[in-house]
Amino acid sequence: RHVADFQLSIASVIENSSSDCLAQDLHLQAQQLAERLECDSVVSEISAGPGTVNFTINRELLAKTVLQQVWKDGSEYGIKSELFSTVPRQKAVIEFSSPNIAKKFHIGHLRSTIVGNFIANLKVALGHEVVRINYLGDWGMQFGLLGVGFQSFGNKEKLKSSPLQHLFEVYVQINKAAEDENTKKLAKDFFRKLEEHDEQTLSIWKQFRDLSIEEYIRIYKRLGVHFDEYSGESFYQEKAQEVLKMLEDKGLLQKTVKGTGVVDLSEKKDLSTVSTVVRSDGTSLYITRQVLIISFRDLAAAIDRMNKHSWDTMIYVTDKSQSNHFQHLFQILKLMGYDWAERCQHVSFGKIQGMKTRRGEVVFLEDVLNEVRSRMLQNMASTKTTKEIQDPVETAEKVGLAALIVQDFQGLLSSDYQFSWDRALQSRGDTGVFLQYTHARLHSLEQMHGNADLADVNVACLLEPDAISVLLHLLRYDEVLYRSSQDLQPKHIVSYLLTLSHLAAVAHKTLPVKGSAPEVAQARLCLFRAARSVLANGMKLLGITPVTQM
Repeated sequence: RHVADFQLSIASVIENSSSDCLAQDLHLQAQQLAERLECDSVVSEISAGPGTVNFTINRELLAKTVLQQVWKDGSEYGIKSELFSTVPRQKAVIEFSSPNIAKKFHIGHLRSTIVGNFIANLKVALGHEVVRINYLGDWGMQFGLLGVGFQSFGNKEKLKSSPLQHLFEVYVQINKAAEDENTKKLAKDFFRKLEEHDEQTLSIWKQFRDLSIEEYIRIYKRLGVHFDEYSGESFYQEKAQEVLKMLEDKGLLQKTVKGTGVVDLSEKKDLSTVSTVVRSDGTSLYITRQVLIISFRDLAAAIDRMNKHSWDTMIYVTDKSQSNHFQHLFQILKLMGYDWAERCQHVSFGKIQGMKTRRGEVVFLEDVLNEVRSRMLQNMASTKTTKEIQDPVETAEKVGLAALIVQDFQGLLSSDYQFSWDRALQSRGDTGVFLQYTHARLHSLEQMHGNADLADVNVACLLEPDAISVLLHLLRYDEVLYRSSQDLQPKHIVSYLLTLSHLAAVAHKTLPVKGSAPEVAQARLCLFRAARSVLANGMKLLGITPVTQM
């Protein structure tokens, strides 16, 4: 039974409402207030509940307003809401994905990629300017090893055809020999030459980097992700020296007994909290992502981005094990006199457990994409309706990605979760497959019955409870966008879209278009079109491409 569209709790508006305010008093006051309020063109009914005043909106006005708004604003529906009218347009730099060349593209990188992409999409939709940066692990001692390894095990053809896989294989092979003194020496020599900008060595390194980026771009494209800048640790060799000098000039760098450079971050300046920025053997200029070893390169990169982009906010998207790393990074920047460090933000996420492909552990991002596509193709082949799809492989990829993204975004980003292919790829229940299925179904409804014209719609035909449920839900879309824009959590949007899909599925059953009087059919078609439009908008924000056939 429908109680109300909006409720006002009496306890929240009474000045001295203490907890001993009796329930029957509140009920009485609710009744008194309800009797004094009058209905108008917006509110059609006012009643009192236990300690609440209940309001029901004029049904025809609701239908007319929502449908017109969705129709008029299109992909900007919800974004033009007054909720966002006071939010200033800003410039955001977002660093995400950031894999290490020649090493595994592990699941943490996958999470960073889809979360960073969501934050960037949301900010762009809300009218902010966004710079998407991929900060590659493209420097350091591992390139000494890789250079030596390539001389022994490398193959130029394989490097061109599948650089990520080939470099990884070479790296694994040379690592087996890494304990050998001669290999160690050769690797050190190779890296030293790199640091001294020896032309031949640099050109080998550059080839590793360029070919890897080319392949990354191709794979990111499958994910629907792009970057404005491929940066990396290699960019900051000289600038890292400048940072070192700044720290010394400001008297912030202290040497410990072991010869390590540290910055004192403790309040009492008693070295109780320090951050190591230099390693005593002088190899501090490449980053080691152990806890609390901050490299000059990270500091230099932050400063450089401010100079280059003069951003309002900079967001780093990495897993939560690096929280201390970023806290210290921001603190050191602040000690160096950069007040903008307060506008840096670390968006952290938990671990995914148990994601394996049929071939075993995930080594490359492409393994995950191929796996989800092949599993989805298999599922689609076993259902009756798949035969007519024009491009089943492309569709399987888009639906499979939706499944991955929705499973990942359902909880708080900071929580760890157990990954399950079976759960992610279910076609019923709260999954990305269900969102895609709903979108395709609503799309085919429009294809079958043509487009409804809003001007001809008689909203008096949309007064059934199932139609009203969809309309009321559409009305709330801006609140959900606002919540996600405040805490950068995609789960609000995910749960909104899943509910929308469930409500639309019920309405699709109980409010048939086919066989209804023309006027009724037009109105229902218009309702379903609005639901599909908002569903598509929300899916795109999450990084999902809606499919039209399934």
